[in-house]
Amino acid sequence: MGLPAFRGRQLFRWLWRPGFSDFAQATDFSLGLREELAARGKISAMETVEALCSSDGTRKFAWRLADGEIIETVLIPERGHFTLCVSTQAGCAMGCRFCHTARMGFRRDLEPSEIAGQALRVMEETEESAWPRNIVFMGMGEPLANYSSLLAALEILTDDHGPNFSLRRITVSTCGLVPPMLRLGEDTDVGLAVSLHGPDDETRDRIMPVNRRWNVRALIDACRRYPLARRRRITFEYLLLQGVNDSDEHAERLGRLLRGIPAKINLIPFNESKEIPFSRSSTERMEAFQNILRNMNYTVMMRKSKGQDIAAACGQLYAEKKAGPSS
Repeated sequence: MGLPAFRGRQLFRWLWRPGFSDFAQATDFSLGLREELAARGKISAMETVEALCSSDGTRKFAWRLADGEIIETVLIPERGHFTLCVSTQAGCAMGCRFCHTARMGFRRDLEPSEIAGQALRVMEETEESAWPRNIVFMGMGEPLANYSSLLAALEILTDDHGPNFSLRRITVSTCGLVPPMLRLGEDTDVGLAVSLHGPDDETRDRIMPVNRRWNVRALIDACRRYPLARRRRITFEYLLLQGVNDSDEHAERLGRLLRGIPAKINLIPFNESKEIPFSRSSTERMEAFQNILRNMNYTVMMRKSKGQDIAAACGQLYAEKKAGPSS
């Protein structure tokens, strides 16, 4: 429009302010400019399909996008703050055998506004005391398979004229796409989480098809080369599946595999479902697995399962709603 740059900053502030839905609300613009913006531009928002609250305080949202696709976002209560888990794709092409989103297949990449917009919509749907402090890109889809939109969304979310989240409080997860993972370390200072779920190719091949492209050795070599900032560690996510990857030998292999990498390990209990042919490891088995790794001097957290009564695992709510162009 040929206007000064400060007008763009003003508009950006309005667009990323919770509750902004009409150019008429931009009161620091003249009436004529507001009318011109309304004639030239459109403000769209994701429609709320479902908003559920678990008995443990976890909140899950299903949003309908402009083309009818449905994505999911989860707001997780932590000690003294909330963490927001956002999606980067509708569906996923990675095909992990334990994942509900994988059963959808790949629908499409999300636009940057649809990724960052999940944070905005959650802020609009919740009281300010529940607004997220941390963001994890661990929802539907593989973030690094939608790399350009991921970077643009990170710029929006961390801009001090907008949501102003700290990069130090944002974590991006990957199932093991090695080249874009290394690019991420060069392009940003976000935290990295690697969904490992198996300490060897035999185990990982069984549950994660991506391992046939970038095997355990390639992935771990990339983790060793990842440009970590001072005092940062890579988080390794490990979903415990009964009889698949939860033996003492698996734990010992995992400890040997990660030796020398600044690492912390998140052990994840499996949210069972009749559609997924795996079972949750017993509490005793999970604790034994954790203790082996602790005795090998790793920081090991056991993630508490949350939101089980509201289908909080990624893709579960979509499976129930079955909306979008193909329905």
